Amino acid sequence: MKYLTRKEELILLAIFKLEECASLVKVREHLTASTGDKWTVGNVYVPLDRMTKTGYLESRIGDPSAQRGGKAVKYYRLTKKGEKALFEIRKVHDRMWAGIPELAVKK
Repeated sequence: MKYLTRKEELILLAIFKLEECASLVKVREHLTASTGDKWTVGNVYVPLDRMTKTGYLESRIGDPSAQRGGKAVKYYRLTKKGEKALFEIRKVHDRMWAGIPELAVKK
């Protein structure tokens, strides 16, 4: 089985949480807010494109927007294959963390 990378996992989770609003910009904003790190367009777009090609995601084009000069927004959603990949990686994380006591973090 091919495991998701951490970046792919975070992007799929963001799309799952954003539901129908999961556009490139919204996914990037959600990741930045959730992780505290800056996510560039390329950091998000390349995995989105790859995961669409591998069948983890589907995309659809929304209606053109006057705000965007008549350009339409592309929205993403998880496929059953994408949901299964998230479920599988969570099971792996749970097994790996099982039995490990809470780690003390030094400041």
